Amino acid sequence: MKRSFRKYHRLLGIIVSLPLVLTVLTGMLTTFVREWSLNLGVPASFLLSIHTGEIFHLEGIYPILNGLGCLGLLVTGLSMSGLLGRKTRPNPKS
Repeated sequence: MKRSFRKYHRLLGIIVSLPLVLTVLTGMLTTFVREWSLNLGVPASFLLSIHTGEIFHLEGIYPILNGLGCLGLLVTGLSMSGLLGRKTRPNPKS
């Protein structure tokens, strides 16, 4: 069972990594541009359109896919760690 979760976790991690990296970096850069008045040569509105998925015309589903990907990674990661597994009782020695 753990082997199949490792396979799914690895595959899901590869698929989800690019959208999550885009979301994190553009969110941080938007904050730098807006709040700290840092001039990167890129307008904050463009960074925000990448951050929300609007530039790809996915603004309605992009956050949902990011959230589902994170939840999938959490579930497969926790299942591999043994935190979600059944507790086994030790056999009493007779």
